[in-house]
Amino acid sequence: MRQLSPLQTAIYLIGGVLMATGAGCCAFLWHPKVFSWIYLVGAVAFFAMQLQQRYEGTNPTIVRLRKIMIASGVFFVVAGLLMVDTAYQFLGRYMPLVTYITYFYNKWVMLLLAGAILQLYSTHRISNELQKD
Repeated sequence: MRQLSPLQTAIYLIGGVLMATGAGCCAFLWHPKVFSWIYLVGAVAFFAMQLQQRYEGTNPTIVRLRKIMIASGVFFVVAGLLMVDTAYQFLGRYMPLVTYITYFYNKWVMLLLAGAILQLYSTHRISNELQKD
């Protein structure tokens, strides 16, 4: 795996902290209009730095795990967009209330959970595969 520069590592870590802070505060309904944006900024920074960390080898297992990691980053960003929508209810203005609540309201939690599980799995497996090589 290509190592990140010290600045990129700092952005990666700050993005993770912003994601954890934003998700926690939104989950407990503490200023969700502010912390949803904080989460979204953190998710974009985290995902952007993950994209910078490339694998240049030929191991097909690591290539597959890297794609899973990128999918989890996409889940994080989409969860942030849905979190902002839950706070402001942008989409609720354009559809009936029942449809909005059924398909969009608070669905960011499921994407965040799926992204976190995929992130944990792929990170753990990539480190094990890199130790084998």
